[in-house]
Amino acid sequence: MAEKHLSIDELEAGLDEIRQAPRDRGALRLIVRRPRANEREILEEGHLDPARGLVGDTWETRGRSRSGSADPDTQINIMNARAIALVAQSPDRWALAGDQLYIDLDLSADNLPPGTRFALGSAVLEVTEEPHTGCGKFAARFGIDAAKFVNSPEGKQLRLRGLNAKVVTPGVIRVGDIATKL
Repeated sequence: MAEKHLSIDELEAGLDEIRQAPRDRGALRLIVRRPRANEREILEEGHLDPARGLVGDTWETRGRSRSGSADPDTQINIMNARAIALVAQSPDRWALAGDQLYIDLDLSADNLPPGTRFALGSAVLEVTEEPHTGCGKFAARFGIDAAKFVNSPEGKQLRLRGLNAKVVTPGVIRVGDIATKL
């Protein structure tokens, strides 16, 4: 059965639910490690490291910065759990978005500006400036309207596609841990 991609009207109808995400404390709903290109491993527990990001993830080898090395400002990709629930339509499709962490937390630029830190498990992460936008893979997996939705002016302000963060303090994270804004 082909996956149904929502229309822009159907996606916009879900905005109120996304806006209800907690502002200061929210649960980690999913951890996804990307061991190789286009592969996903669902984890119950992950280890975050300031030099390696999510241990075992391909972030280190993807080489996105001008120097060719991994960009520390894109170490961890985080998406709002309510936004992915709407776009993906099924929990078993969340990991297709390509992010590592899915948290039920208001990720908007107003709530978590760059430099904001939050504790998760025994780790601390910091929101970075680097924007996180929907790409061609996102559009192919969730539909062109989903890509337009997350990249709209409101979608960008709410960070519906997610945000980038870096690990400040190493630690262990587990599904169900509460992300707490510091």
